[in-house]
This record gives sequence, C-alpha cells and structure tokens, in this order.
Amino acid sequence: MLVLALDTSTPACSVALVNVVDAAPRPAAVRPLAFRQVVDARRHGELLSPLTRDTLVEAGVKPADLAGVVVGLGPGPFTSLRVGIVTAATFAAALGLPCHGVCSLDGLGAATGGRTGVVTDARRREVFWAAYADGARIAGPAVDRPVRAAELLRADGVGDATGPGLALYPDAFADFTAARGGAGAGAAVPEYPDPAVLAVLAAPDLLAGRAPGPLTPIYLRRPDVAEPGPAKAVTG
Repeated sequence: MLVLALDTSTPACSVALVNVVDAAPRPAAVRPLAFRQVVDARRHGELLSPLTRDTLVEAGVKPADLAGVVVGLGPGPFTSLRVGIVTAATFAAALGLPCHGVCSLDGLGAATGGRTGVVTDARRREVFWAAYADGARIAGPAVDRPVRAAELLRADGVGDATGPGLALYPDAFADFTAARGGAGAGAAVPEYPDPAVLAVLAAPDLLAGRAPGPLTPIYLRRPDVAEPGPAKAVTG
C-alpha cells in the first residue's frame, strides 16, 4: 500500500512516500521510498506542492498509484498547519483517497525509547510539548513556557528530550539528555517530525479500511493573527 505523508507543523516542510506492508508488527512494517524536506518556516505554501511532486517522481510513483494520505495535525503555527492539512485533504479528495491525521509530535516521539519529551517551537516564548514512554504518548500535547514544560516533563519521569524547541531554550532544558531511538527505530531521532513515522501510526487504520476522523488542527491556542472586528462607526 503506497501512502503519501506530509507535515508542516514546524519550520520543516516534509514529505515522505512509504510502502505500508503490514500492520501486525508494532510498529507497522513500513518501507520508505522517497523523502523531501526543506527547513524554511516562511515558505511552506510555495514549497509543499513541488516537494510532493518531486517525492513521487523520485519513487517513480503516479498519484493514481497511491492508496492513502497521512498528514500531521500539529500542534503548530496556524498558517503552517493550514498549508499542510488543506493540501493533504485536497490531494486526497481529488484522488478519492482516505486522508488520516496524526498528532505531529508523535512523528518524533514514536521513534524514541524510554521516557522522552518532544519539544517544538510555539512562538510567543512558548513551546509545544508531549511526553512518551517507549514511543507511546503519555502526556500532552500541550503548550507552556519552556521552564514550565520542563517541570511537567520531569514530573512524568522524563530525562531525555528531542525536538527543535530544545535549542531555542537551552537553559530550561539543560538537564535533559539527547533522546534515544526506540526498538526498530535506529539510534538517531530526527530533529523534526518524520512523516514516515506518521504513516506508521496511521497504518493500522489504512490497512483496515477504517474511515478517517475529521482533520482537526491541533492549535492549542488562538492564532497569532486576529480576525478583523466589526467596522467602527465614523463620527464627524
């Protein structure tokens, strides 16, 4: 089963094409076929479609060959998330394919072993975070000040951490060690959510033919850009 997976929840705009072989193992057996990623938070809108095209071309796969689409639902910035989710939903609808959404932080956390925290940039001097135990999420996703997020991770017994939020607030997370790869994930943990891992998490539903749930973005707070209010009356 050929599956296209996208994530735009962080500064990285990421696309992966995978072949989902079997969901019986945990995690599912997924063979990566192609991957594209560009780290540029301001260009997701112009990058995602070309990256998707290049990913398919690299693997020699046509859109009609696909069996499903997976997209990261965040948490992440309002505009970035909309780019990924709308693109994935439109692409899937045009081809008559199911489109499944997965928490983007799981694209990092599911690849880790032991008690691990995932931390990404939420802007406004805050971070998005979640805690994992051997790849399974046990807390979050949530948004907090870095110091508070670190406190909550420690309370969950987390000593390892990964994600682009760590480098932004090194003092808050100074006592955390680098995350370790989980069983079958290899030693390295990617810096940004891996869309191939999102496909692994959605594989059981895809192979079982289950209907996707709503693609509801995980914002965790109101968007940075406020909607315009009613026009003010002009007085002479």
